[in-house]
Amino acid sequence: MDATPVATTSHGAVRGFRRGETAVFLGIPFAQAPVGPLRFAAPKPVDPWDGVLDATEYGPTAQRGDTGITLIPEPSVPGDATLNVNVFAPSDATPDAVLPVLVWIHGGGFTTGSPASRWYDGDAFARDGVVTVVVSYRLGFDGFGTIDGAPSNRGLRDQIAALEWVRDEIRAFGGDPARVTIVGQSAGGGSVLALLASPAASGLFHGAMALSPALGAVTMPAARRFADRVAALAGVRADREGFSSLPEENLLELQRQAQKPEGRRRLAGITALLDDGLPIGPVVDGDLLPQPPLEAIAAGASSSIPLVIGSTDDEFTMLTARAKHLLSLIPVPLTLATLGLGRSRRRAYLARSRRRGAAARLGGYVSDRVIRSVVLRTARARPDAATWVYRFAWPSPSIGYACHCLDVPFWFDHLDADGVAAIAGDTPPVGVADAMHAAAVRFARTGDPGWAAWDAGTRRARLFGAPASTPSVESDAYSDVAPLV
Repeated sequence: MDATPVATTSHGAVRGFRRGETAVFLGIPFAQAPVGPLRFAAPKPVDPWDGVLDATEYGPTAQRGDTGITLIPEPSVPGDATLNVNVFAPSDATPDAVLPVLVWIHGGGFTTGSPASRWYDGDAFARDGVVTVVVSYRLGFDGFGTIDGAPSNRGLRDQIAALEWVRDEIRAFGGDPARVTIVGQSAGGGSVLALLASPAASGLFHGAMALSPALGAVTMPAARRFADRVAALAGVRADREGFSSLPEENLLELQRQAQKPEGRRRLAGITALLDDGLPIGPVVDGDLLPQPPLEAIAAGASSSIPLVIGSTDDEFTMLTARAKHLLSLIPVPLTLATLGLGRSRRRAYLARSRRRGAAARLGGYVSDRVIRSVVLRTARARPDAATWVYRFAWPSPSIGYACHCLDVPFWFDHLDADGVAAIAGDTPPVGVADAMHAAAVRFARTGDPGWAAWDAGTRRARLFGAPASTPSVESDAYSDVAPLV
């Protein structure tokens, strides 16, 4: 067997490598490097190349430098050609194999994250006959900042350009462009909802999975205020010429400064997140994103696209758990009132809460407002569309909660990847990974993950990682967040 796989795209040939039964191609450019005159431009198709392009190392990432301690190891790779994809296919796949395709969009709050992570390698999907494509896209202000004289939503345009590349090129790797499922987690899940709402993405995918979706829907006035704040900090005009005068590392630092909440109120950062959402992300620009994603979905956008959506049970409770002794001194109703939850809704919410202890309730509230309520709102917005809902309920023995990102290696069946033990312990349940990965594979193949779909009457969800005594399908799922919706 040839140990060096080569695929021939319309731009030129690419050489990857074999890892077990997987043909791996890393860092394939789908658009030109977004630098110089292309820095704040829409993605421009890559030029053809001569010879065979080496695709054996991860390509440059839009994430720069050391991001510190993160739950998912996502290295930064230096370089300019950040608009690239990684492809994982069965080693024996031929261009006529017409295998289903899964396109992964990483998270990171639209400001960080990297496709260069072993957690995202598609070896297990390739083993099960699914071609995986992992996408890189512009982040932060370069990707999503609103700039006079520059196209909006450049990071989202990058994702669409990557999907166009998949449509045009995936046959060379054995994939079927008529069976493409987009999948994203956190900001990647928010990207999935934005792509469902964007007319420009119509026809580029045929199924979608939004895992713990952090909804990206920055209003244009808010986007302009943020751009003005960055420009004021830099001492430049808030236009393309002004921002182009700033080196990338300077703009990254200014972006971080501008994201700091104004004022010195306690819980100011949490309040700003709950009230205003993420300051950087897909912008409702009336063009690429004509409406906020959930409004567009409720109006019927992508109603023909089957969708799987869900979250972990306690996305961010690990953060408040660090201050559980301090939080135990403050009455929970008072804290929730400080965070803007009115009296009647507060009472209804606390009455339905399954959580105990101030830290768990506060962390749960942030989880519910930022992530879990998005799941419920999206399911409700698609009453006549094929929608499947899940909950990931397995609590990490090392963290104590079913926390943000914990589910990712289960979906990828990568429990042995470096860094997984840090958040999942030394013996995470293999059976849960088997069930979740099988559901993702089945969905990519058939458009049905294998459990009862959501409907307005029963409101069913699949439970992954719940105790053996708990039914695997739950009725009236996410009822505990209903008072927030």
